[in-house]
Amino acid sequence: MNELQIAQFPCLSDNYGFLLHDPVAGLTATIDTPDAEAIGAELDRRQWQLTHIFNTHHHADHAGGNLALKEKTGCLIVGPRGDAGRIPGIDLGVGEGDLVPFGDRRIKVFETPGHTTGHIVYFVPEAKAAFVGDTLFAMGCGRLFEGSPGQMWDSLQKILRWPDDTRLYCAHEYTLDNAKFALTVEPNNMALVSRAREVARLRREGKPTVPTLLSLEKETNPFLRPTSPGLKQTIGLADSDDVSVFAQTRALKDTFRG
Repeated sequence: MNELQIAQFPCLSDNYGFLLHDPVAGLTATIDTPDAEAIGAELDRRQWQLTHIFNTHHHADHAGGNLALKEKTGCLIVGPRGDAGRIPGIDLGVGEGDLVPFGDRRIKVFETPGHTTGHIVYFVPEAKAAFVGDTLFAMGCGRLFEGSPGQMWDSLQKILRWPDDTRLYCAHEYTLDNAKFALTVEPNNMALVSRAREVARLRREGKPTVPTLLSLEKETNPFLRPTSPGLKQTIGLADSDDVSVFAQTRALKDTFRG
C-alpha cells in the first residue's frame, strides 16, 4: 500500500488544518474545514485536488468552510450520522465502527461524544494516525459543551485502546496551557515535568506540539490518568472511581487561569 501523505498547517488563531493525500488514487481529504481560504491555499501550493471533507463535529471552526469548499471542488462531505442536521452540506453520515473508503484504505470511525453529542474521530491504522478533533488534545481534552463526564470518559477509553505508537492529530495548539494545568494536578509526575519543559521550548521557537503520541499522552495527560494515585490525592479523590476523578479534573480545568 502506498504511503499516505499528511500535511499540517495553521488555521485561524489556534486551529490546525490537516490534509490527507493518496498519490496513487489521486484523492485528497481535509479533516474539518476551519478556514476554507487557508485550506484552499495549501491545496494550491501542493497542487492537490480536494475530493473529501471528513468532519469530526459541527462547530464553526470545524465545519464552517464546508460549503465554500464543496462549491469550489464538488468534494464529498463525510460527517457524524448522529449530527447530520448540523453538518453543512453533508453527503455521507457515518458512525461507530464504520469504515470509510479512501483509495485502498478503510478509515475507521469511532463515536466520541462529550465535547459535542455527535463528535466522531477518524483512525487510519495503516498510517498509525488518528484525527481526534476536539475530543483529545496534547495533555488535555475537549470541554464538555454537550455531553457528560461519563460519556467523555467512555470516549477517551476508546482512544486508550489504540496502539501506543498511534500519532494523534489534535485540532488545536493548546499544549502549553494544558501543560501548565497538568502540573497543578500531577506536580510529581516526572514525565510530565520533562514534557512541559520541552513544550515550552517548542513554543518559544514557534514550533508545533501536534501531532502527539498516544504513549506520551498516557504518561502525561491527566484526563487519561484517573487511576493515577498522585492525581487522585492532589484533587482530594483518593478513593473515588474513574469517572468521578475525570469529572473533577475537567471541572478544575474549566476554572483554571494559568
